[in-house]
Amino acid sequence: MTAFYNTIAGRSRERLAALSDGVFAFAMTVLVLDLRPPPLDGIHTEADLIHALIALGPRLLTFLMSFMTLGIFWVGQQTQHDWLAHSDRAYTWLHMGFLMAVCLLPFSTDLLAEYIVFRTALLVYWLNILALGLLLLASWMRAKWFGLVKAGAPKNLDSAFIRRVVVAQLFYAFGAGLCFFSTWWSIGFIVAVQLVYVIGPRFRPFTWMS
Repeated sequence: MTAFYNTIAGRSRERLAALSDGVFAFAMTVLVLDLRPPPLDGIHTEADLIHALIALGPRLLTFLMSFMTLGIFWVGQQTQHDWLAHSDRAYTWLHMGFLMAVCLLPFSTDLLAEYIVFRTALLVYWLNILALGLLLLASWMRAKWFGLVKAGAPKNLDSAFIRRVVVAQLFYAFGAGLCFFSTWWSIGFIVAVQLVYVIGPRFRPFTWMS
């Protein structure tokens, strides 16, 4: 009975996609909850308010960075799901692991915002991104090796998907390494990589990354 159950469990890609959308929407919403207006006490002039808003800069920066991170990975997993004929139990649990990493991103973002000059906080954030990439790639490999991909999928779909994930992770790893010089360098580089992945494929010099 167990073997039979394993063959019929977790086969609906539509239900898995719906769960993924809900988790991503929740994680994106939670990110903004860390952005709070400055407390009223201590704010007496326009200059006080401006200084307090400037002090929120690191939290706003990490919010924007993480929102782009989630957006990029949502597009990646949506693309992956679009080419699935169906899911299976192992694929579903791999993707559950991916969604767990999505849920952890608000924590690693808050940690980085709170300790933005500490290398450990930046490395924890990078490990969260690394987990997202590895789990998304692992679920794709499961889909490819066990015949879950649609029969009419383009021949270059596999190489394009793997290249996009691997190249991004190499860039993220390089960006994380910059924290040994400055966490600000790391953040700036990671944001630049994200911007390229958001808008780069529109421009010829970056089409190799798409």
